[in-house]
This record gives sequence, C-alpha cells and structure tokens, in this order.
Amino acid sequence: MYFETSGRKNTENTVLAAKKRAEQLNIKEIVIASTSGETAYKALEIFKDISLTVVTYHCGFKKPFESVMKEGVKKNLIKKGASVVSATHALSGVERSIFKKFSGAYPVLIMADTLRLFGQGTKVAVEIAIMAADAGALSGKDIISIGGTGKGADTALVLKPAGQSDVFDMKIREVICKPANF
Repeated sequence: MYFETSGRKNTENTVLAAKKRAEQLNIKEIVIASTSGETAYKALEIFKDISLTVVTYHCGFKKPFESVMKEGVKKNLIKKGASVVSATHALSGVERSIFKKFSGAYPVLIMADTLRLFGQGTKVAVEIAIMAADAGALSGKDIISIGGTGKGADTALVLKPAGQSDVFDMKIREVICKPANF
C-alpha cells in the first residue's frame, strides 16, 4: 500500500495494515517508534495478544539529561502491556557527534541516508528494529517494524531483525506500506 504523502495522517491505516499482515504471517512481535506516546497508544488500541515494543529517543536527545518521552507516559505504556526501549539511534549515535565536530562522510550516516531514499519511515523502521534487538526486546523471529516521518507512522516493514553487531544479517522481507511522495 502506498500513501499519497507522508506523516501522521497515515498512522491508523499504517497500524491497521501492519495488524492485518501480522495476522496473515502469524507474526507476534511489533516494534513501533513513538516519542510522545501518541503513536504507541494507537498501536495498543489495535494490536491485541501481540508483543509491542515501543522505541523512543535516548535520554538527552533534545536536552542533556532529559528524557523525550515523559516518565508517566512510559510507565502507562508498560502498565498497558508494552515494552519501552529508550536507546541511542542505531544509525547515527556517536557518528553524528563526530560529523558535527569534524564534518566528513561516515559509513553509518551513509547507511541512514541510503535508507532515506525509500523515505524517512523506512530508515526509522530499520533503525528501531536494531535498537530493540540491541535492548534484548526481541526473540530473533520475524517482526513488523513501524516507523514514520516526523510525527505518527507511515511505514511498516516485515523484517528479520538484527542488532548493531550483525546489522547486515537483517533482512527486509516486505514493505507493507510507505508514502509514495516524501
């Protein structure tokens, strides 16, 4: 499925398409990006009896030593059955800091920009799968990973996850949905 444009307006349709494909493939693990919790709450409404891992920015992403997702939201998501992972961006992390100080081209940033050729949501979906794998939140079986452009969700992928140490073992098996124009 292709959306005419990217962004938050596609969230519900993205999550519904992901749920339908999860049922068809008997996938029991979903990874979803969420900053404020809004996208995660929408996923919790739609996914039942499926493991939901919510991935958010690392502490200090916007302001040093401050969490982007409010602690009350994180606790509430956990109470409702989701796992919440706060982690450094797998496809930038320390390299972004080096780039900001020294400029130049760095392999992980090139990987991120290559994935953005398919849209920001594709890059996010791949990245959060790596972050969730590194956090020990996944079993290693195929998952559906849901990312977006800005706020909300607009991309869903079926993939075999892998952590940073084995990133090239990741396999993007299917594109469930993504924006055609981004």
